[in-house]
Amino acid sequence: MASTSTSSPIMPRSRRQTRSKAPEESCSSKPTQSAAAAVLICFIFFLYAVGFISCVLTLPEANNRLLLLRTNKGEGNMLNLSKYRRLPTENTGDHVDAIKSDKSASDSKNKSENDDTDLVIAKSENEGENDSGSEDLRLKSNSESMSESQDLDDGESEENDGESIEKEKYYKKDDEDDQSTDTDEKKWLDDDEEQRNEEVVDSVETPMEKVKPLSETSTVPKSIWPVTTRNEDGKWEDIVHPGDSSIRMTVPSFWSLPIHDQKLMPRAKAMQIGTCITADSSGNLQRGDTCNQEDRTIFVAIASYRDWQCRFTIESIFSRAKYPERVRVGVVDQITDGDDQCDVPIKSCDDEPLQALCKYPDQVDALQIEAELSVGPVFARHLGHRLYRGEYYAMQSDAHVTYTQDWDVDIIAQLEATGDDMAVLTSYLTDVEGSINEKTGNSLRATRPIMCNTEYESSGQGTYLRHLSQPELRATIIGMPQLEPYWAAGYSFSRGHFVVNVPYDLYQPMIFQGEEMSIAVRGFTIGYDFFSPERSVCFHHYGKGKNKAGRGKVNHFWENASKFKGVGKSAMERLLGIVHMNPEISTKKWLHSEEDRYGIGNVRTPEKFYTVFGVNVEAKTTIPNLCDFVSSGIMHRSFMKHLRHDGMGIDYGAITQPFSSYL
Repeated sequence: MASTSTSSPIMPRSRRQTRSKAPEESCSSKPTQSAAAAVLICFIFFLYAVGFISCVLTLPEANNRLLLLRTNKGEGNMLNLSKYRRLPTENTGDHVDAIKSDKSASDSKNKSENDDTDLVIAKSENEGENDSGSEDLRLKSNSESMSESQDLDDGESEENDGESIEKEKYYKKDDEDDQSTDTDEKKWLDDDEEQRNEEVVDSVETPMEKVKPLSETSTVPKSIWPVTTRNEDGKWEDIVHPGDSSIRMTVPSFWSLPIHDQKLMPRAKAMQIGTCITADSSGNLQRGDTCNQEDRTIFVAIASYRDWQCRFTIESIFSRAKYPERVRVGVVDQITDGDDQCDVPIKSCDDEPLQALCKYPDQVDALQIEAELSVGPVFARHLGHRLYRGEYYAMQSDAHVTYTQDWDVDIIAQLEATGDDMAVLTSYLTDVEGSINEKTGNSLRATRPIMCNTEYESSGQGTYLRHLSQPELRATIIGMPQLEPYWAAGYSFSRGHFVVNVPYDLYQPMIFQGEEMSIAVRGFTIGYDFFSPERSVCFHHYGKGKNKAGRGKVNHFWENASKFKGVGKSAMERLLGIVHMNPEISTKKWLHSEEDRYGIGNVRTPEKFYTVFGVNVEAKTTIPNLCDFVSSGIMHRSFMKHLRHDGMGIDYGAITQPFSSYL
């Protein structure tokens, strides 16, 4: 582990479980006629000991890969062994049925509980081919770049300060435009499939420690300010490492369980989430929208893997915020000996006392993790969500990003302009080169990316949707962010209740592609709406141009792939199963632990999302022209008219046609 900083970062403890030792034989005397009873007792105890040893020796292997029990096919319904539910002692109708084997019954139940109307789209539309004469943004494979000259406004380029702004490629990770990195990623994904295929797949559930299930009516905890996880004695908990069940880690507990209660969240409840730095006359800090915008707190979640630029990102966040006193950063710092630490100032505080990490050390909670335990961004960001403590807004950022001057005021104003408390501003980020005036810190860009371009991809982990390069144009909608269908992990800004209601899944190790679609669909079903910011408030350091050498030094989590072979395929089956994207896979073949926390909501169905936005989960295809619908503003103008009067999301029950019918 790297040297300890002066601010004493939190170190999660990890320990390996040891196998129980075989009990010593309790009898050694030779049997005699007078000791027959004693021999019989010893023999019975010996059989018990053999069974106990066998159980102990096989449990770690069976528990590994998040899979354990094989259920006999003729024994009726499968029992749910989720750590959130108790396993019944008898096979009666009182048990909780974790597997909805009848898909039509499940769909019917979802429809009856939903306040939206599901749509039916013709199969011919779902599987339709793009007209040869169409100039839509046809989704491409990752190896293909989008034409820089192609644009939605008949190829006309946009002007910014007299210079032509061309469409660029934007990726989930800055290293994805490096061919060698793509090759390495593909290799570990294929290795994951090979290892997983060697394992038993007719398994379902790991018996985790039992905890209380989510209550039917949740309550919002009290929040304080200032706040840190460093002084929370008794509020940390042990979890099993998702990639290796022999490892236990002590991590911060969640501030709150999800509060949506499987229905549309009332505005009054949403207003209970969010700390104000100034209390009202009663001393209450959870003041809702009566709190002035400049007093509303912001939580920033950063997941960093051996990234030397992480502390530069934190410096940018604080130094360019107009009100840095209301910002708190929670960073998951996955490092090894010799790596730069995220919470250590760039220079000595004696030499440069005005650095952010010198002025605001108490507003940075760094959770340090040994890099060898990293199993990808999903687990790291899961830990990041555990650092949230009730702030009014929640922002997620990559660890190699530079912010603009007064970014905090700008992004809050944009979010509030939507009038939608369920709005999430999210986008891939533009390259930092040529984007920020170094003297003023102001943006030089008049364009911004918008999320609409996605396609199915297959790898060793399965077949899933992944985002491709996104179009960057001048905003069509002026005065507020623009509605879009998808969510991006590299940048997200929302009300704090988004990370409470849609936390990253603990049970998805070694997932790289697929996380964004999972969060998008889960958020959609809980009632959230996604928007592209009208103005970018931060820019990404991609591994190209003058930043290529610096970014090339950064390691990637898949250097641990050989330690966690096979777990990614199981995790992908769960990821897709939760959001109903792999109907071809039996629900008995993926893990169902804690679906009440990491699952979908009942405000809308996943099927509604797929129908409206042209995703065929059976054929694994998408309908083209979605970017025409989104970037032109047709989606925004058509759907925003159905925003609920109390600002609690768009009513998709009023949307009865797929997007293609609007073109």
